[in-house]
Amino acid sequence: MLNITLFSQIISKLDRGIFNRLVDQRKTDKHQKGFTSWTHLVSMLFCQFAKSQSVRDISNGLRSATGNLNHMGVERAPSKSTISYQNKRRDWELFRDYYYSLLESLGQQAHLRRVKFKIKSKIFLLDSTTVSLCLSLFDWAKYKTAKGAIKMHTLLDYDGNLPAYVNITNGKTADNK
Repeated sequence: MLNITLFSQIISKLDRGIFNRLVDQRKTDKHQKGFTSWTHLVSMLFCQFAKSQSVRDISNGLRSATGNLNHMGVERAPSKSTISYQNKRRDWELFRDYYYSLLESLGQQAHLRRVKFKIKSKIFLLDSTTVSLCLSLFDWAKYKTAKGAIKMHTLLDYDGNLPAYVNITNGKTADNK
């Protein structure tokens, strides 16, 4: 049974051709044995999406997804020492250049005009976010037994990109009391 994860689907949207051209230009895979620049990128993206706290979390997390790694273009999960070594040694400018290349190819430039709606009334966007806090520092922000949090409700004015209303409450809501 094929089990393609959400992370694998996100990785599949990245343009590997642009990345490979940048790797060839910068020669970041020269003298590399098994841990390519692409594997490094996938590892660091996994770190961000999984909110990993250490290289052990990254290594163990990727190791637990061994069957799905080939869908992301990774042969095998890297070890802790390999990730740590490459974080120190690999040229960070490769990833910066790839970010700007993706930004350009996805059309997210600031100079592009925003979508104009044919709605005459004012448009507001509503967002509700839970912000985790350390309960030992913020004892007033009880969320669960050992966790603290606040809930922030924001009403954003679409035209000005400014908050029209912000309400901050404790993390408890009716559904998680």
